[in-house]
Amino acid sequence: MIDIHQATLTELAAALRQKRLSAVELTETVIRAHESTDSSNHAYKLFDAEGALQAARTADEGLARDADPPPFCGVPVSVKDLYGVQGLPTFAGTAHRLPEKWEADAWLVGRLREQNAVFTGKTHTVELAFGAVGINSHWDTPRNPWDAETHRIPGGSSAGAGVSLWAGSALLALGSDTGGSVRIPASLTGTVGHRTTIGRWPTTGVVPLSTTLDTVGGLTRSVADSAFFFGSIDPAWGDPGALLQHLNETDTTRVRLAVPRCQIWSDCQADIATVIERALRELTSSGWTTSETDGGLLDDASDHYLTGGIGGAECLAFIDRELPQWLEVLDPVVGKRLEGSPALDSEAYSASITTLEGMVARSDDLFDSVDLLALPTAIITPPAVSDLEDLDRYIETNRATLRPTGPVSMLGLCALTVPVGLDDTGMPVGLQLVAPGGRDELLLAAGLAAERVLGTPSERLGAPPRG
Repeated sequence: MIDIHQATLTELAAALRQKRLSAVELTETVIRAHESTDSSNHAYKLFDAEGALQAARTADEGLARDADPPPFCGVPVSVKDLYGVQGLPTFAGTAHRLPEKWEADAWLVGRLREQNAVFTGKTHTVELAFGAVGINSHWDTPRNPWDAETHRIPGGSSAGAGVSLWAGSALLALGSDTGGSVRIPASLTGTVGHRTTIGRWPTTGVVPLSTTLDTVGGLTRSVADSAFFFGSIDPAWGDPGALLQHLNETDTTRVRLAVPRCQIWSDCQADIATVIERALRELTSSGWTTSETDGGLLDDASDHYLTGGIGGAECLAFIDRELPQWLEVLDPVVGKRLEGSPALDSEAYSASITTLEGMVARSDDLFDSVDLLALPTAIITPPAVSDLEDLDRYIETNRATLRPTGPVSMLGLCALTVPVGLDDTGMPVGLQLVAPGGRDELLLAAGLAAERVLGTPSERLGAPPRG
């Protein structure tokens, strides 16, 4: 018998193809996992057990009929409630259901549906994805599974995604990443998150936050699973086996990894920095080449992400265009922060875009003599939800949470966060590997090599108390 909760996606796909496991059996397992955990963990806005079982039956028909079924046939997938999924409502974290046009399959959902993937339901998101801590006062805030006593933030805006993976109610969790909304919840929940290069995968059918910065991608239970997902979906590959072979053949001992000298590292909590530095020493001992480099541009980009108003301006324009009169019914945590955003036709917005373009033009300088950068994915321990009821405290935490991930987004880079240990509070710590835009394959190859040295998330961290 295959251990569903420990097997990689490659192993599960093989078991499904070889009829050692049926899609219905797999789906029934994740439904039981949901039923036993979600009343307390709250990963989902809507869990669709009936729809998942019907999709599993269809997948089993395909597995029986096709000599070479697609890689995600029969695999359970959770979907952030920002994506359109045919047959399911979209709330995008708001108090109201969005118009029907936002219920058509998003591009990424459609790619998986073509492969007969099984969609388990819609996971919670921060309202309109405008927030990094994961809190949503309209609906439930998912509970970070790494604290058995205190309700800590799960990270956002893909707040329920990582929680669904540890709960066993999904084997892939779709998210979106504007300033860190895949990487932050992955880091805070001890899973793997990949911010794909801007434009590599269409954002069609996903409620937008920032048309300039939005990307789509997934959270997974290992880097190997992330590579399987990328290889299955990416139009340049369409075959996870071919991609995995390519990644495994990459000589990562030749990859030059640098720790940038920047305020992000200076602001990082000491115990978190210690965990990451220990992991970097392990990689160096295994043959990686590591050095230091100037990271001043990352600090500039981080400051511009937090103060430039690009995301707020573009989100506000979307509300005005698609959801008129909704601004006044937004949660004040979201609405009050949006109110100060510049208009798209303002000089302030135009100047902010010009500044951004200048920074992007200089981003290659970060990689003059290196291939990858190493950063913390989060620089603080996730606080209790109750600690953030004060708006000023919320804003302070939100800014700290975005500080290490926002500059990667602003500069058009791609990044992968991998768990490397637990901080002094027992919460997960993520190492963020950063590559130039368009080098997603190099990023995944390095991530796989790191995972071989450091172990998978479950090997490195153990099981969460509420997993």
